[in-house]
Amino acid sequence: MTNTKGPTLRQFQSRFPTEDSCLDHLFQVRYAGTDCPKCKRPLKYSRVKGRRSYQCQWCANNLYPTAGTPFDRTRTSLRDWFYVMFLFTTSRNGVAAKRVEREIGVTYKTAWRMCHEVRKYMAALDSDDPLGGPGEVVQVDETWIGGKAVGKGRAYKGNKTAVMGMLEPKGELITRVIPDAKRVTLWGEICENVLPGTTLHTDEYAGYRSISLRGFRHQTCNHAQEPWVGPMGAHVNTLEGF
Repeated sequence: MTNTKGPTLRQFQSRFPTEDSCLDHLFQVRYAGTDCPKCKRPLKYSRVKGRRSYQCQWCANNLYPTAGTPFDRTRTSLRDWFYVMFLFTTSRNGVAAKRVEREIGVTYKTAWRMCHEVRKYMAALDSDDPLGGPGEVVQVDETWIGGKAVGKGRAYKGNKTAVMGMLEPKGELITRVIPDAKRVTLWGEICENVLPGTTLHTDEYAGYRSISLRGFRHQTCNHAQEPWVGPMGAHVNTLEGF
């Protein structure tokens, strides 16, 4: 039986014990496996002391993991932000600003704003607006979860559930439970949820082969080799991390 329980408070605190651990998590989720956007060389970044940024070891370009997130341009601790998100994901009846004010010791105005920003971001991620577009990248991958597998490779039989994910590097995500991992199924979900002209990053599974015929650019990575990044910088590491 699959364990569907969320993390406990102790597990959450163990995973994110410091401000640095929260920032490192954001950096890994958003930028792991990518190239420097300035010099285009393979990612090699080091933390900038005293700032919420990482510096490219090749060209000194700075990346800010909080940019474009609800945590951007705020002096509130990332640990506090992460704790509020933990409350949202583990509470069945919502999270009141008064509770946040009381538990993390901020003003009611700050607590209300934090709750508002988290709700707004969750609503944006839960929307069914299509991903990508010309010049944009979307990672696509499928997996099997739960149950017990019978057989080998992608053609599982038994009671496992097939799940497909489509993710933009800036964080927009669409997941779907699918009946199987056949080409017609994968293509249908991609065409329904990703805009034409998007560059798709996938592994080399045959189900994605020739998807460029539907108006997409298609780049692949080989998971049988290391590093798991294709020659054009293609990878699905962020989606697999999710």
